Amino acid sequence: MSPKQAALNPDLKRLLDEGYEVDFQNGYLLVRSIPYVDAARSVRTGILVTDLNENVGELLLPKDHQVWFAGEFPCHHTGAPIEAIRHTSDRLVLWDGFQVDHRFSNKPHGLTNYPDYYSKIKNYAQIICSEAQVIDPTAYPRTFKVLGSVDENSVFRYRDSASSRANIFAVSAKLATAKIAIIGLGGTGAYVLDLLAKTPIRQIHLFDGDLFLQHNAFRAPGAASIEILGRKLTKVDYYAGLYDAMHRGIVPHGEYVTVENLDQLGAYDFVFLCVDKGSVRKLISDFLRQKSVPFVDAGMGLMMGPDADNLLGTCRVTLSTATKTDHFPIHVPLDDDPLDDIYGTNIQVADMNALCATLAVIKWKQFCGFYQDLFQVHHTTFSINSHSLTRGAMPDKPGA
Repeated sequence: MSPKQAALNPDLKRLLDEGYEVDFQNGYLLVRSIPYVDAARSVRTGILVTDLNENVGELLLPKDHQVWFAGEFPCHHTGAPIEAIRHTSDRLVLWDGFQVDHRFSNKPHGLTNYPDYYSKIKNYAQIICSEAQVIDPTAYPRTFKVLGSVDENSVFRYRDSASSRANIFAVSAKLATAKIAIIGLGGTGAYVLDLLAKTPIRQIHLFDGDLFLQHNAFRAPGAASIEILGRKLTKVDYYAGLYDAMHRGIVPHGEYVTVENLDQLGAYDFVFLCVDKGSVRKLISDFLRQKSVPFVDAGMGLMMGPDADNLLGTCRVTLSTATKTDHFPIHVPLDDDPLDDIYGTNIQVADMNALCATLAVIKWKQFCGFYQDLFQVHHTTFSINSHSLTRGAMPDKPGA
């Protein structure tokens, strides 16, 4: 059984979701940080181990009611061994670099075997840990410790417990796109990255030639330190380093997209276009439309209100696909920004950046089939002063 298959099993998933330190190695289930009492009445931690009974990737019922234990023999809170679970106490090397010290045997009441691995582990943990809790009431095996990903091929550096707890692994798999590009890591593009980093995309490529400076921090996700700002990193290097802690495969390109490097965009499965210059948007969108590369363009326009004491404006998200692209030049500004658009002066609008990015990512998820999309809307706008959301540019026929 692969680690991913084991983690998807409802039986073992329950252990993971309840906070047990579950690990899968070489066909064995390991549950770490099991508190127990040693002969000196000290509370220590050991590892419960059982083999996994499987057939062609399917997890079957446990083969027996016994488990191994790595650690000293567990005792009652008095220091006397828990003889009721003893089977043998011989050190055994299960695989190179890992050994166990004891074999326990304790049948479930009225049965010869456990109905599942969850009840098997829970029973032994209860017997052993309850004695430790007499001495230390905080000695619980459910540590909720963040462990490395149980899938060696995962893009995540630790387990996606959000999807497992919500039982949406199969739906989330629809987002496992091979290569996605984000062009422009200003406010909106940075929030797009923040949301995409929580999805199983294999590679996320970042394009931006700007530095990450103080004014950028005020419309960016997270909180950059003074030390980071002082390093004057490129935006792509800053964000790649930040999100690499969670998601593998984030690739920085510290350059603007121009005529010279435009051709490389044809290799991506999807593109998020988050630039603030109409001429650049036209250059890139014309190429993507010609090559039938699906993309979402996210844009904002903010202006000073009539009384010059508040702001008004709109955020816009426009999808272009291989089957529908004629609406794009109608709804999207392809000339450089007008002089009265003050967004280019770095006014701090993190909330609008985040909203624009969220709408863009939701649209991509609908394109992938993650979210239902009854109307297949290709163009959405949100107006801040009227608090209104509009939709448009829908296909003539459903599914088009």
